[in-house]
Amino acid sequence: MFLTLGTDLAGAGAPASDFGFLLHKNPARPQAIDVTGGSAHVFYPEATDERCTAAVLLEIDPIGLVRSGRGKAAEGFTLGQYVNDRPYAASSLLAVALGKLFRTAMNGRCDARPELATRPIPLDVHVPALPCNGGAELAERLFAPLGWTVDARPVPLDPEIPAWGDSRYVDLRLTGVLRLADALNHLYVMLPVLDDAKHYWVGSDEVDKLVRAGEGWLAAHPDKDLISHRYLAHRRYLADAALERLAEADGLELADETTDEGSVSLAVERRTTVAGVLRELGARRIADIGCGEGALAGELLKDPMIGEVIATDVSARALVAAKRRLHYDDLPDRQRDRLTFLQSSVTYADERLAGLDAVVLMEVVEHVDPPRLPALAHAVFRTACPAAVVVTTPNSEYNVRFPSLPAGIFRHPDHRFEWTRPEFGAWAGEVADRYGYTVEFRPVGAVDPEVGPPTQLALFRREEAR
Repeated sequence: MFLTLGTDLAGAGAPASDFGFLLHKNPARPQAIDVTGGSAHVFYPEATDERCTAAVLLEIDPIGLVRSGRGKAAEGFTLGQYVNDRPYAASSLLAVALGKLFRTAMNGRCDARPELATRPIPLDVHVPALPCNGGAELAERLFAPLGWTVDARPVPLDPEIPAWGDSRYVDLRLTGVLRLADALNHLYVMLPVLDDAKHYWVGSDEVDKLVRAGEGWLAAHPDKDLISHRYLAHRRYLADAALERLAEADGLELADETTDEGSVSLAVERRTTVAGVLRELGARRIADIGCGEGALAGELLKDPMIGEVIATDVSARALVAAKRRLHYDDLPDRQRDRLTFLQSSVTYADERLAGLDAVVLMEVVEHVDPPRLPALAHAVFRTACPAAVVVTTPNSEYNVRFPSLPAGIFRHPDHRFEWTRPEFGAWAGEVADRYGYTVEFRPVGAVDPEVGPPTQLALFRREEAR
């Protein structure tokens, strides 16, 4: 498989051959590295003051790929692990090779030409054979918002027999004025996304890779959901974690939850609001039920007055991801002793959560099927019976303020429902009356005079604990 990346550095005040400094690859010396199932080569078909082009040639040995455990057989076709398009078409194999060959350039560092590394320069990219599950139109959708001019032409199955139609491959050419680091990160992410396949197992470490490569551009991409799900092999819990982290890193919220101010992520504001309520309560022993990737647990650990944080989730994978995100194994003993992870369902009674100062259900109830809500209330308010319960949930009335959210669609595909303020108030009031709590409501996010805040919060306090 083959890829070229070229520039003329027009208007940059530097000879085009300085491109070699940016890539950290000498135009006068071809280089090669070993990669999974083969080798990757970098050489320069041209390197003059006017024009410089770097070429990446990836040679894949199908037998070597299978022996490494990375080859996959097509369903019903045993020889598919040996006879396939991996040696000829751009894929995650090429993305990995780019990451190894140009790691320093992808990080935006160039000690020899630091001023060029930080500046947009004219670039053109050519990928002659790119598997594109979605056709040329998808390539346009994914690259155009990033500043590229896209020329994606379907490759015919057989040029001599037009009646056979087009193959699933496109001949892709990109031109634009971008930072080299951004261009390389775009390719690193988009090649496996367009192919919609990876040659290796996708785990939580891939979230770190996506967040790192997508910093500064992916959170604002109109197709970030599609990109994240495809890059992470359609593992929803990984994609959700990646999107939340990208939103936080870029100071944005997910497209379906962007606040009017646009400066503070609603996820961050929600988390800090909940932490503030817990400080106000003086809670020392707290359970974060449905902790996901541990964002709230991490926030609570920052408060030295909190002595114990119990993070629970029904998903064992989510707990592993939370430990990884919080660097649990590397925490000092004193910090690690304050944090406990438990696999537990919010709809089942769990005596391990009994008698705490506070229990938090942050964006959890809307993921529970409505017939299971009484079981949730019994497990939290009767069995656990904490001194206080903090519940946050989307305010569905506010959904009309999200331009990217079609009418009638929930903010998240896993939401079973979304409540209006009266609906949330009715549920919370009934629960409080049944289990001996009082309840008050607070907004999270800027309050719209017509539709209220984007997130609604209920603070329950056990009457005998007041």
